[in-house]
Amino acid sequence: MTVSMYILLLLALIFANAPFLTNKLLGVIPVAKKHFGHHLLELFIGFGITAALAYLLESRAGAVHPQEWEFYAVTVCLYLIFAFPCFVWRYFWNARNVQ
Repeated sequence: MTVSMYILLLLALIFANAPFLTNKLLGVIPVAKKHFGHHLLELFIGFGITAALAYLLESRAGAVHPQEWEFYAVTVCLYLIFAFPCFVWRYFWNARNVQ
């Protein structure tokens, strides 16, 4: 793997976990209480940015290979696995320590 692929994986890990680390929408817009829908929106936006960056890196390296639905299903699942640590911290571990 090249350095750009490691950077892409690191950015995917950061974008997947960022929604659960802050109480602000997209990290900058303050909201009274961030609901699960806000987290899903941020996850979707982060996935889009990560996918666009991956496409850009692949197109710069050579020909872009066409993908079927299986590729996208696996990619979404891996992205959700990246988000799991902070999801657990936000909804299970942190909520238990607040009470």
